Amino acid sequence: MLINGKPILGRVIFAHGAGAGMHSAFMEKMALKLAEIGLEVVRFDFPYMQKISLEGKRRPPDRMPTLLAFFQQVIEEYSDDLPLYIAGKSMGGRVASMLMADSKVSACFVFGYPFHPQGKPDTLRTEHLAGIDKPLHIFQGTRDKMGSLSEVTEYNLTSSVVLHWMSDGDHDLKPRKSSGFTQEDHQNQIVSIIEGCVN
Repeated sequence: MLINGKPILGRVIFAHGAGAGMHSAFMEKMALKLAEIGLEVVRFDFPYMQKISLEGKRRPPDRMPTLLAFFQQVIEEYSDDLPLYIAGKSMGGRVASMLMADSKVSACFVFGYPFHPQGKPDTLRTEHLAGIDKPLHIFQGTRDKMGSLSEVTEYNLTSSVVLHWMSDGDHDLKPRKSSGFTQEDHQNQIVSIIEGCVN
């Protein structure tokens, strides 16, 4: 099978962040770039985001057990021999990282991990990371307010967690104009790294 004229390298199931669904600009752009390197990208909306789309009213994310169960359900829909990866933006990446240890996926890719809630640096979301023995690649902006370079380098993370720092990036991996970089520069760098991981 081919995708964009290239052999399919694998399938990546890609979850959205807390505030925007699978059709957000970030999700659309990353999905397109991942497809360009030969990955089949599967996006989905968590149940609360499906309700937002139907009702047009803002609502908070589902509780973690619901998010985990729904993501696992999506994973289980695929039973062929295609190499399987999971990925997520922020909250979606956190959910993916919590599933990977006990799932059939080969690796996980996270874009902007929410190491702590914004403004609450002591409320860490890292406990489960100690038990991960599969490659978890986190692409993090150096000035991310949910886990900056200066903060995360102080954490005791397992060697399976590989951090890739995006210069001057915020939580959306978007740098300031004065940095000389663009968000697309960072996205291209990310996809290049992922291509090396799945080949």
